Amino acid sequence: MHLEGACHCGSVRFSVESTEPVPFMRCYCSICRKTAGTGGYAINLGADRRTFKLHKGKRFLKVYRAIIDGKESTGQRHFCGRCGTALWMYDDNWPDLIHPHAGAIDTPLPVPPQNVHGLLDSKAPWVLVEGKRDDPRFDHYPKESLAEWHRRHGL
Repeated sequence: MHLEGACHCGSVRFSVESTEPVPFMRCYCSICRKTAGTGGYAINLGADRRTFKLHKGKRFLKVYRAIIDGKESTGQRHFCGRCGTALWMYDDNWPDLIHPHAGAIDTPLPVPPQNVHGLLDSKAPWVLVEGKRDDPRFDHYPKESLAEWHRRHGL
């Protein structure tokens, strides 16, 4: 699926092809919550980095690398330096992948058949885990990848 995305102020625009465009997994970790969270979580999509195109705004891009267990993360969280919109995450450990934030995508996204709630052990106390009663919930990351979840659901 072709995805078009942008920051809130319109200074940064990008596009990418995604085989995992269904926004299904809500990440409640403190990094996602504080850098991109809306309801106390963030949703990342899976996309093919080789198809990624930055159409506008290179000069406004900023990168944040979180400190995890005293070390700088290899994950590069890209955001707009003008309006602060979280745009995508990239990590050299998975060079073929890029993870745009669902909230930065302007293309209408498919509705997920379920939501997976991950990293609940990092959830802020004020956050309510909303969703269906049978939604899978995990204290850490689920073992199933984005691609595996999409395949299992025939998406």
